[in-house]
Amino acid sequence: MKREKAKSEYDRAFNEVLSRVQQSLKDSPPGAIPIRMYIAGGAALHLLTGARVTEDIDASFSQRVLFNEDIEVSYRDPDGRARLMYLDRNYNDTLGLLHENAYDDSTPVNVPGIDGTLMDVRVLSPVDLAVTKLARFTDQDREDIQLLARKALVDSAAVRRRAEEALAGYVGNVAPVRTSIDIACRLIDAERSNGSRKTKNDA
Repeated sequence: MKREKAKSEYDRAFNEVLSRVQQSLKDSPPGAIPIRMYIAGGAALHLLTGARVTEDIDASFSQRVLFNEDIEVSYRDPDGRARLMYLDRNYNDTLGLLHENAYDDSTPVNVPGIDGTLMDVRVLSPVDLAVTKLARFTDQDREDIQLLARKALVDSAAVRRRAEEALAGYVGNVAPVRTSIDIACRLIDAERSNGSRKTKNDA
């Protein structure tokens, strides 16, 4: 399968998942709409960079939403293998690091087939997405932060400032997260430095 077709398959599945979410919201009372859907995780990274597809869609909503069934769509990956994309109903944004203004500072996303008067789809800003990666800070989280830096979407000063502001609202042992912030900022600086050198060499 050609990569362009594979990407279109992924996008089709993503759009279909959101369309089914919208369908489940169609009977919402007028005063509750539009309901905002905030995309995070790997799906947000893909929307921001065009890279790294993911099978689950992490999302929060501006209203409490009940889904009577799982929302999932089948598609083919670049190797032609069958994949399943689904809305992660277990996603909980209170268990990670998130700035209190992250949703206010999110960006609207135009998704074909989605009625903006019913559902307002938004994606976290690159900096806020990077901040969400700092609590668990797995190898994949580090790679995602590096990708954002490589694409010149974040810088270490902005990530550190946003993360420190977010951390002020959390309780518990925050020392490991502070260490993650330091490491992430070094990774970002390294990626930005490499990018600058490459630009100069290409000039």
